[in-house]
Amino acid sequence: MSKDPLEGITLKEIVTLLEARYGFDELGQRINIRCFTQDPSVASSLKFLRKTPWARTKVEDLYIETLGSSPPSTAL
Repeated sequence: MSKDPLEGITLKEIVTLLEARYGFDELGQRINIRCFTQDPSVASSLKFLRKTPWARTKVEDLYIETLGSSPPSTAL
């Protein structure tokens, strides 16, 4: 069994789950990047994060911090 908490989860799933849990306002406060603070959407965030490794790392780190090592639940 892999110890990588990101194994098997897509960036879209990460962003969707974080947005559902925090909303874009709080995401923008936790990670100050424009895709969360100015006219945010999951689609525009994914486009930016796929091209910007440092920002993607911050989002992945928040996901890991938020959910720990437990698998994500389908019900928030």
